[in-house]
Amino acid sequence: MRIEVYEFGRITINGRTYQQDVLILPDRVIDTWWRRQGHLLQIADVEPILLEAPEVLVVGQGMPGKMEVDRELVNFLAARQIEVVALPTQQACARFNELAATRKVAAALHLTC
Repeated sequence: MRIEVYEFGRITINGRTYQQDVLILPDRVIDTWWRRQGHLLQIADVEPILLEAPEVLVVGQGMPGKMEVDRELVNFLAARQIEVVALPTQQACARFNELAATRKVAAALHLTC
């Protein structure tokens, strides 16, 4: 998977454009994703990612970085040896592409605020 373009509210991955938040797994994009609490990423929000057992989860926190990552999620993933990289979405997209070249990586990307 490769993120080609990200701009507020819109992302293009492998030639396909999405206008809603997405989960990126090694072999597919889930474009019906939403969190239980809009600006807080929790364990239940990333269940499809857990089944993939990536080495790294890249979190796009929105254009200005408003979405928070619950400390319980970070600890939960650390116990499973999954690294969390949380950045504003523009930087998260760039980091995802860098990591995807050499590691098994997944992403949870909030495209707006």
